[in-house]
Amino acid sequence: MALLLGRAAAGWCAAAGGDNAAWNAILSSVNLTPDTGAPVILPSESGGMEPADVARRLMQGCYVILEGQSKAAESLGFHAGPKRVTVRSLVDRHDPKVEVVWEQAVETPVFEAPREATVYAHERRTGAPLVAGMRKSTGAVLWIAAGPGPTGRERFPYLLQALRDLGLEPPLTSKRLWVFLDTSYRMRVDPDYMAKLWRKNGIAALHIAAWHYFETGEQRDAYLRRLIGACHRNAILVYAWLELPHVSERFWEAHPEWREKTALGADAHLDWRKLMNLKNPDCAGAVKQGVEDLLRRFDWDGVNLAELYFESLEGHANPSRFTPMNPDVRKEFRETAGFDPADLFRPDSGRHWAKNSAGLKQFLEYRVELAARIEREWMAEIGRMRKELPHLDLVLTHVDNLLDPETRDRIGADARRVLPLLDKQDFTFLVEDPATAWNMGPERYPKLAAGYAPLVKKPGSLAIDINVVERYQDVYPTRQQTGVELLRELHLASRSFPRVALYFESSLRKTDWPLVGPAATAVKALRREERGTSVDLAASGGLRWRGPAKVDGAPWPVVSQGTVWLPAGEHVVEAGGEDPAIQLLDLNAELKSARVEGTVLELAYESATRALAILNRIPRRLQVDGREVEPVIWVFGEGWVLVLPPGQHVVTVITDSGV
Repeated sequence: MALLLGRAAAGWCAAAGGDNAAWNAILSSVNLTPDTGAPVILPSESGGMEPADVARRLMQGCYVILEGQSKAAESLGFHAGPKRVTVRSLVDRHDPKVEVVWEQAVETPVFEAPREATVYAHERRTGAPLVAGMRKSTGAVLWIAAGPGPTGRERFPYLLQALRDLGLEPPLTSKRLWVFLDTSYRMRVDPDYMAKLWRKNGIAALHIAAWHYFETGEQRDAYLRRLIGACHRNAILVYAWLELPHVSERFWEAHPEWREKTALGADAHLDWRKLMNLKNPDCAGAVKQGVEDLLRRFDWDGVNLAELYFESLEGHANPSRFTPMNPDVRKEFRETAGFDPADLFRPDSGRHWAKNSAGLKQFLEYRVELAARIEREWMAEIGRMRKELPHLDLVLTHVDNLLDPETRDRIGADARRVLPLLDKQDFTFLVEDPATAWNMGPERYPKLAAGYAPLVKKPGSLAIDINVVERYQDVYPTRQQTGVELLRELHLASRSFPRVALYFESSLRKTDWPLVGPAATAVKALRREERGTSVDLAASGGLRWRGPAKVDGAPWPVVSQGTVWLPAGEHVVEAGGEDPAIQLLDLNAELKSARVEGTVLELAYESATRALAILNRIPRRLQVDGREVEPVIWVFGEGWVLVLPPGQHVVTVITDSGV
């Protein structure tokens, strides 16, 4: 029994009292709590229930969650045996390849699960069941051998996936996520198939690794054009993701004279990036021409200037990775400071940084100023291109140095130097939390947002980047964020920032994707009322629904795939009479309002780049802010994509009477 709202909505269970902090953290990650009307009986109540009460709640369609040994668990067939097991690691069927290790071992009885139950997770060595579930009557049971831990993410990563398997779907979802994509990992997949899947899972924009396409190549260019076309047909925007001073493999091979140098004088090939000397006028000129050609060759919606600063994460303590130390930087610094910065890293020099803290500080400050100068220069360069291509959005991905101030000296990145540009230029500042903070847990995102709030006048220009990668720190229960931890990160980040990006598309586990959209929904309140369902959204989102709908008393045209799509704010959704003749099946923009009358649709929206609207009927006429304009339409098999201008607009779409 899926949790769907509408004419055939499921029965609702009373909210459970008691101490449910861990479970509330788990369930609220996808807006599944008693407060939002989710039909869940939490362990603080279920553990003390009599068997007859359990059976009655299951008949009502409730999801009963049980922990360990109890009368209720016994009545359902979960029996504790005489043997005990010390649990340190488990295997979960949702992703058996993921190594799940507990920081603190727990001793528990070896339980026998009923034959009809599905065992979702078992102890790695003995196979003892640790998580199991089964459908009963019109409800379901989820049982775990031990509690989920103080914050809910210490032990069982895939509890939400198990509940979803049992039929409990989150009531809300969204399609506002950005995701970074390196196409090297996806060259053999069908772009049309992947674009449909990405959009279904909540992706609004792909930030595609553009360095692979810096130089022309017939096959690669053809693939990228196919990919961009497939994304646009599915209302997904596409950004050129640049990782300067890395330009491309071919550029590195062709121009050894322009390669960046480390403090030890070696070419700066660090990790996967091969860094070029953008301080050199000839190099910078060639890169600018290449970027201009790149932006003209493909139908981009925006540009992401990412991580345009220096190495290394260990700072000056690791000279083999420390940059920039190219001849142009050394010359400029020597002319102002009176000494060669390379002397800071020569052990036999009297200016070595260990003996010359003042000189080191002077160079680190120069390095910070240089990074900000290069960022401003490249933002101006993209700004020049935007005059020719006014639909291009601009994003600056910049590592955070508020949580970890030492990041500033390590890589030359200082957010405070760049943030004032938001007052003068139109761009999104995408905050990337540094690797040193990846073990700080999901709660770091509200802290980050609070740190940036007093520094910006336009909060809507901020975004946050979540790095979903294997972490170098000792982290539990998984090396990389997945399951409850990942969804909790998404939930708190989406409540704290206007936009969330994920790095990167190929690193997300397959089992997490269906819950990514629900986790990223920023909801303030959700209540079932006599006249319908009341929802208060911090940003546009979707409410799962059966059948036609009315929103705030009027027929609603923005409905697709069992979801009513709503603007931010408070709304009441109730059953409608019949589907409107014209429907807005998808919109890649922030929806402000919508109304329909016959075959005329009016909607208000806001978008930093051109907006893509998918309609069930072909538009014949279009008015933008009351003025008649020629509609730009991309036709495909399942509908029509209407291309709308960037900015804030009210548009009226007029269709004919036929389909």
